[in-house]
Amino acid sequence: MEKTDRDSSLYDIVLQVGLVLVMIFSYLFMHDVPKRVLAKLRLRNRADIQAKRHFVHGAQLLARARSSKSRPMAKEAQAQAQQAIALDPNDAAPHLLKALALDFLGLRSAALDSLDEALSSRAAKSLTDMERGDALLKRAELRLGTSQRGRVDSALDDLTESIKLSPNNAKAFCALGECYERKKMNEDAIKAYKEALRLEPQLRVAQQALHNLENN
Repeated sequence: MEKTDRDSSLYDIVLQVGLVLVMIFSYLFMHDVPKRVLAKLRLRNRADIQAKRHFVHGAQLLARARSSKSRPMAKEAQAQAQQAIALDPNDAAPHLLKALALDFLGLRSAALDSLDEALSSRAAKSLTDMERGDALLKRAELRLGTSQRGRVDSALDDLTESIKLSPNNAKAFCALGECYERKKMNEDAIKAYKEALRLEPQLRVAQQALHNLENN
């Protein structure tokens, strides 16, 4: 008898749960919730595809601009990057593309702003450690293009983080050596240049910088 009562209670619970689920799904379908969700997903996917198309086209244009020294192509690459950003502002890749195009055009401050966007908390998570390290290196190089002391300090911070993320990047160690040179930290600069040459023995910039430091 007890077993029958337990079975009956279990059946009642299952039946009640089933009725609740039916009510929930009925409510959702009555209010077109699945349709709206699917529509949003379709729009999201379409926007992602369009953003990637603009990015790929822009990257191709920038590569051609560099090989032909074409400013109009670089401007079009920047425009393509901007369209990709409008569609997907949380993807770091088009921000990086825009920064590279602006740098090619000699617009260093604007390029730095784009790199800041690429390395912001909302976008940087779309980058691998190596990609983030490269972006930090590029931002440091742009900052080293100025003579402001504050820019050198911030470049040093970027390079320290870049090396942690990508420890085999010889160019990052070379830029780090330049930072130390500017701060009159010659021993640290020599170590950085030597590490750059250990990773890439034919890196001429590091060779020349190390030669100058060791012979002064």
